[in-house]
Amino acid sequence: MLARYAGAENREEAVAVLETEVAVVGAGAAGLSLAHRLSEALPGARTPSVVLVGAPPGPLRPPRRTWCFWESGQGRYDAAVSATWRRLRVRPPAGGPVEDDITPLRYKMIRSDDFEYLVSRDLAERPAVRRLEATVETVEDVPGGAHVHLRGTDGRPRVLRARWVFDSRPPGSLPAARTTLLQHFHGWYVRTERPVFDPTTADLMDFRTPQPDRGLSFGYVLPVGRHEALVEYTEFSPHPLSADAYRAAVRHYAEEVLRLGELEVRSTETGVIPMTDAPMPRRTGASVFRIGAAGGATRPSTGYTFAGLQRQTRAVAAALRRGRRPVPPPAHPARSRAMDAVLLRALDSGRADGPELFSRLFARVPMRRLLLFLDGRTRLHQDLAIGLRTPVGPMLRSALELPGLPRRPFDTP
Repeated sequence: MLARYAGAENREEAVAVLETEVAVVGAGAAGLSLAHRLSEALPGARTPSVVLVGAPPGPLRPPRRTWCFWESGQGRYDAAVSATWRRLRVRPPAGGPVEDDITPLRYKMIRSDDFEYLVSRDLAERPAVRRLEATVETVEDVPGGAHVHLRGTDGRPRVLRARWVFDSRPPGSLPAARTTLLQHFHGWYVRTERPVFDPTTADLMDFRTPQPDRGLSFGYVLPVGRHEALVEYTEFSPHPLSADAYRAAVRHYAEEVLRLGELEVRSTETGVIPMTDAPMPRRTGASVFRIGAAGGATRPSTGYTFAGLQRQTRAVAAALRRGRRPVPPPAHPARSRAMDAVLLRALDSGRADGPELFSRLFARVPMRRLLLFLDGRTRLHQDLAIGLRTPVGPMLRSALELPGLPRRPFDTP
């Protein structure tokens, strides 16, 4: 990795140029995961030089988040996992809850601060990765690689010259789609006065919330102790809410539905995740690729992203070590994406009642099998069996309608 000056003879007009084999743009979950995988010195495998570009403090830096996923056995990032559950629960709008044991899977929660601390600690001990704090202005394809045009924290321009660039920043706008809904949410990390939570069971979907005119809503509870939990209100709908509306929705869920009593809100989180059948481009130039949510790692029907981006970054790192062209693979199988497109259309059109549909699925399909389905790890006959547990008429009509629907642009809020 070299740093030098290029350009005008007048040094005031010169631009600093850095050189590396791999540039990773964005230090969120996807960027950190790829840099972490590439930093390892593995026997018999080459270790490329990497520059990880993170945004300076401000609006371009990713907000604090909680990421959840499921896997069996020990995982790569278990040291950052703050809680796990082997029992999950879904509550329909009325009637008793559906509860199941997902063993050997575990539902795991990682908070972004803990994940960044773990990865940063490892990167500090591995010389293959250099971290750089700067604002990325443009990424330009050039013969034999790409240039990342930066502006440092001192306001001076720089150029990062790389053979390969992996961009994990959110796109400015979503590609045209037949259906796009937003999964938007607001959550409170709470401590209650009374021991009201069961830390052995997570509430994945609680449909006892007021439902919007279009889409669906549900509560989400991740208990980490008898007194502590993440309590969240989530909607799948076309538009996010105002800050006041989110606070009111979480307060109603905590007070009127869960009846938690006296509580202290220790921190909050808010987010918006696009759920779309748009094809997300994983390649934007000869040497420039997108990873993470920007590269299609989000599962369209659920909004889960962390497991998908791990599959992507693992494949990219393996290709680079073997000297192959490191095109990020699709995070989810084509059959899964096609089924998700039908589900999104059925929900957005109002043909399918969201709370009834999901409640029926969880009541009629073992949760472990349903989670494997959502990871794209089930066979065709299993997928068809799960599809038959949904409202067949609305889903079939939506499937027949999709080929004739135009793809329209959608502006991300």
